[in-house]
Amino acid sequence: MEKEEKITESAGEERPLDLLPLKTLLRLINEEDKTVPMAVEEALPQIEALAEAYFQALLRGCRVFYIGAGTSGRLGIVDASELPPTYGVPQDWVVGLIAGGDGAIRKAVEFAEDSPTQAWEDLKARDVRPGDVVIGIAASGSTPYVVGGLQAARQHGCITGCITCNPGAPVTQHSDFPVVVVVGPEIVAGSTRMKAGTAQKLVLNMLSTTAMIRLGRVQGNWMVDMQLSNTKLIDRGTRMIMRFFKVGEERAREALLKAGSVREVISHPEVYGLTENSRRPAS
Repeated sequence: MEKEEKITESAGEERPLDLLPLKTLLRLINEEDKTVPMAVEEALPQIEALAEAYFQALLRGCRVFYIGAGTSGRLGIVDASELPPTYGVPQDWVVGLIAGGDGAIRKAVEFAEDSPTQAWEDLKARDVRPGDVVIGIAASGSTPYVVGGLQAARQHGCITGCITCNPGAPVTQHSDFPVVVVVGPEIVAGSTRMKAGTAQKLVLNMLSTTAMIRLGRVQGNWMVDMQLSNTKLIDRGTRMIMRFFKVGEERAREALLKAGSVREVISHPEVYGLTENSRRPAS
């Protein structure tokens, strides 16, 4: 019996891409990309369920792990790595793991994704515990590294979820909270770094951002706990304080650098010679 072809691997509409002019290629890619947000919208009820599990885990002191291979693994690492500087949370609250280890972030590690046991070894090395949330990211939904990792995590008391683009994929069978975003065939058959990757990135944005907001890491629409790790972020924090307290740039910057964070200035304005004019920053 032939194996059923996955949507993410199917050829879709046959097009002579190699014969088309640049303008036409760009238009076709753009038209395909426009369909991704609509596919994500269809999956919102599933995303909401996983987002709630994600938030509740962090709220009770547990952690979230992303596991994936190739593009999917890299997307998880990007999302996890951006949370500490953006929201001031500890590095180990959300952890991204990729098949083949950190070296695979830049260079593909051949056959690393084919091990059904390695993800659990990687999770154990990060001290995964019962109650933690493990989210498998796999466009195809059949990557052995991800499927095996979810299966083992579930068996050891973890809460599991997945982000895939194939209905009925194996990862969904080992997920308490599956998210399936059906984006259809890629313009280049099987190139899931395109629409599927975009869909995965959008879902990861939603999961982590809503969790950070609900955990109080955002005030109004300002990231008041961001780390002041470069000039751009210091400038951003200065503008927040200027708008919040209606003061000039020099005074706002001085207070920010003395306090070390926007939240500290907002929480104790009198310490930094400011008067609270509002309960939250202007939008």
